[in-house]
Amino acid sequence: MGPELSGASLHIDLRALQRNYLRFCDAAGAGKSAATVKADAYGLGLVPVARALWAAGCRSFFVALPGEGVELRAALADAEIIVLNGLLPGAAAFYANAALTPALAQPEELAEWASFCRATSTRQAAAIHFDTGINRLGFSERQLRAIKPDDLAAIHLTLVMSHLANADAPDDEMNARQLARFHELRQLLPPCRLSLANSPGSLLDKSFAQDLLRPGIGLYGGNPYGLNQENPFEPVVRLTAPVMQVREVLAGEKVGYTGSFTAKRPSRIAIFGAGYRDGYPRALSSGPEGGPARVFIAGHFAPIAGRVSMDMISVDVTDIPAEKIARGTVAEVLGEHVTLDEMASLAGTIPYEILTRLGTRYARIYSGFESPDQGAPV
Repeated sequence: MGPELSGASLHIDLRALQRNYLRFCDAAGAGKSAATVKADAYGLGLVPVARALWAAGCRSFFVALPGEGVELRAALADAEIIVLNGLLPGAAAFYANAALTPALAQPEELAEWASFCRATSTRQAAAIHFDTGINRLGFSERQLRAIKPDDLAAIHLTLVMSHLANADAPDDEMNARQLARFHELRQLLPPCRLSLANSPGSLLDKSFAQDLLRPGIGLYGGNPYGLNQENPFEPVVRLTAPVMQVREVLAGEKVGYTGSFTAKRPSRIAIFGAGYRDGYPRALSSGPEGGPARVFIAGHFAPIAGRVSMDMISVDVTDIPAEKIARGTVAEVLGEHVTLDEMASLAGTIPYEILTRLGTRYARIYSGFESPDQGAPV
């Protein structure tokens, strides 16, 4: 659906995405950078994002679920696709038919994958994921030591990986402990490509890079460090919305559900067609005096006024010259001025959640990528 029929438009700069990817390629040193494109490429569209990354030189992609992998395989026939959530029970044939590489994280998965390989007289690609301290998915040391040599011999081991817990805090001693643990435990497996670093881990010292980085949030313009330090990546996403109506509100009148905003003076309130159904957090609803969440319109910041509702937000534009605000005037709801970090902080969440919850009703406008088959020059 085009922007003329949508309440808001999501602009995705694929050239900026490519430049962010190349930043990770530089950080990889002698290794390479993959791309994590799970959750519909963090809400930005799996296929267009992956094609742009392929054009920039990316050949390895991480997804969370096999269904995502199948969608990606249809777009990129030759990509390496690794499924982070591992091998789902009874799904080995599905993975093999789509040439998906499961990140095996427990003995039962390895046994099932090896059994499938033996039954089909094939050696299917697999990664082995072991835990170094985050205590989520992954083989424990005891489980690694108990791996049956026959099971390892039956599969084609292509990657050994673990995951950092606190890489967004570069000075946290947990990072060094996990790196040491990673090198200790990888000795229990055959020589193979190694992968440890996510987006923030990729920007730690070169010892964390290993053979394959697997960045996510940084590719999409999010700050891997939260608010701890300046964001080293370019914005990729811009959310805009046109004014639907401008209302004249008298002093003392209230705006929105429960009247959570009260006009302290005669005010002008602009209504925009984006709400929590579209991923604009309800937590950005204002207090009685408006804000602190805001939009950028006609060269000015303007605060949210009242509750964020399902399909709309209200904004106090009283301090902007009246002739600059009318039906159809476009505001930046998220982008260069109202940054992803700012929105996430004010909503009490993280940039990952903001991106992955962006709604499906927006008109999605991709730029910077001229051909879905060959890609644009980087």
